[in-house]
Amino acid sequence: MEILRIENLTKVYGSGENQVRALDGVSFTVEKGEFLAIIGPSGSGKSTLLHILGGVDRPTGGKVWLDGQDVYAQDEEQLAVFRRRQVGLIYQFYNLIPVLNVEENMTLPVLMDGRPVNEERLNELLGILGLNERRKHLPNQLSGGQQQRVSIGRALMNAPSVVLADEPTGNLDSRNSQEIVELLRSSNVRYKQTLIVITHDENIALQADRIIAIEDGRITRDERIREARA
Repeated sequence: MEILRIENLTKVYGSGENQVRALDGVSFTVEKGEFLAIIGPSGSGKSTLLHILGGVDRPTGGKVWLDGQDVYAQDEEQLAVFRRRQVGLIYQFYNLIPVLNVEENMTLPVLMDGRPVNEERLNELLGILGLNERRKHLPNQLSGGQQQRVSIGRALMNAPSVVLADEPTGNLDSRNSQEIVELLRSSNVRYKQTLIVITHDENIALQADRIIAIEDGRITRDERIREARA
């Protein structure tokens, strides 16, 4: 079942001689439960694409539908709610709030939405992520790998329609990188979570169901490796 549709997406920065076309007519669909890796060289437009899919940056042209909803038909207030409820974002540099502990960082999207925390889901995620004994620790008391686990937990806490990860292992050593990829794949299977990962690491990409390669803002390859676990 299709969960994400992108049609003729364009993104232009600047004007005149300074104009940069970051995305140029990008179109593809994503199935529910699919693990998609998006690869490409630096400056290819892959991070711009991820930000537009997550409602962080508006496109210059084209359409994005998530679960049948026209994402950019919404105003800014609606987009903020959309980001909290429908999208889980994971960044390379964790983006944790330094004065909040592990539990507080993970539950922040739920609390910002004015909803009660699902304690059962929180405890389940803490267990899966190996953070039970760190639940009251602040970010500066955690290793880089543990901080990225908190970031993953925060992204999954609201049970979003899609999880978007931008170079989630770029700041980690090889052992931690592999553990993070395995955790993302595990959540993809366990929760039937649609997962889109931006990466420059071919080894990570090969663990996905499908690879899309982008260069100069255009798709140059769209290859299915295995069937998604729907």
